[in-house]
Amino acid sequence: MKKFAFLTATILLMASLIYGVGPPTVNLGVASNYVVLASTGVSTTGTTSVIGNIGISPAAGTYLTGFGLIIDESGTFATSSLVTGRVYAADYTVPTPAILSAAIGDMTIAYNDAAGRLNPDYTELYAGDLTGQTLIPGLYKWSSGVSIGAGGLTVSGGPNDIWVFQIAQNLTVADGAIVTLVGGAQPQNIFWQVAGLATLGTTAQFKGIILSQTLISMNTSATINGRLLAQTAVTLEGSSVVQPGGSTGVDEDVVYPVNIGSSMESNYPNPFNPSTSIKFDIVKGERGILMIYNEKGQTVLQQRFESGEHNFEWVNDGLPSGIYIVRLRTNSEIFTKKMSLIK
Repeated sequence: MKKFAFLTATILLMASLIYGVGPPTVNLGVASNYVVLASTGVSTTGTTSVIGNIGISPAAGTYLTGFGLIIDESGTFATSSLVTGRVYAADYTVPTPAILSAAIGDMTIAYNDAAGRLNPDYTELYAGDLTGQTLIPGLYKWSSGVSIGAGGLTVSGGPNDIWVFQIAQNLTVADGAIVTLVGGAQPQNIFWQVAGLATLGTTAQFKGIILSQTLISMNTSATINGRLLAQTAVTLEGSSVVQPGGSTGVDEDVVYPVNIGSSMESNYPNPFNPSTSIKFDIVKGERGILMIYNEKGQTVLQQRFESGEHNFEWVNDGLPSGIYIVRLRTNSEIFTKKMSLIK
C-alpha cells in the first residue's frame, strides 16, 4: 500500500511539473509582443529602464513622454536610450497602427477573460491583505481591493502552474514589498486582473502580468518582472520593467504568428456603404473571433466563428464614415485588413 501511495504521489508530481496545475492560462494574443501597452499614454521620469517593446494606441506618439524618442527611418517605430526594444505608437507608419489596434483588442479580450473566470478556488482570501502569505496555483477572487504590505508575498508552484487573481478594486503594493517566486514559478504564468488602480510602491519588487482596466503606476526604483497592460495609462518613475521569459526584445520587430492554413480576403466592396462582405476560412480544428475597430481602436463588432469557410456580411448600423480595421484571430493566426466606410 505504501509503495502504491508513493507511486501515485510521484505520478501526480510529475504530471504537475509537465502540465502544471491551476486554471487555464490567459491568452494575451499579440499583446504579448509588448512589455508595456497602454491606450492613452505612457510616461516616465527619472532613469527608467524598460527591457521589451512599448506600445500605445489609439493615442499618438506625443503621449509617450520622457523617453527622448528617436523615430526610425522606416517611420514604423522609435527607439530610446531607456528602452531595450522598440517603441510603437498609433500614428506611426503603416502597418504599425493596425498591429497596435490588434494588440489593444487582444489586451481587452485577455482582461475580460481573466475577469470573467467562474468558480474561483479562493474567494476573499485574507480579506485582500496578502502580506506575508504564500499563494499556491489557482483562481482567486476579491470583491474589494488587494494590498501587499512591506512584508511581501510568496508565490509557490511549479514552472507550468498558473495563477489568476481577480481584483474588483485597487491593487496596492507597499514601498519595499517583494513578491518572491519559489518552486520554479514563472512570472509569465501569474495574471493580476485589476479593475481599479495598480500601484507599485517605491523599491517594490513585483512579479507577474498586470491587466488593468485603469492606470498602472510604478514609483521610484520599483521593479517588475512581467508586463504592464493598461486600458488607460502607465506611469513610470525611475522604474525597471523586464519582460518575462528571458527574451530581451533587442531589435525584435512586432509580428503576427506564421500562417498555417487559415485565411482572410479583403472585404468587397471597399469602399462600401451600407454593407460589405468579408470572406475568411478557419482551418479545421480551430475557432476564430472576428472583430472590427474604428480609428480610435474602439470595438464596434465582435463575433465568434467555428472552423470552415465563411462569407460574413457587415451592415453599417449608423456608424460614421471613416477607416475601420477588421481582424480575424484564430487559435494560431491573426489577419488584419482595412475597410473604408463612406456616406
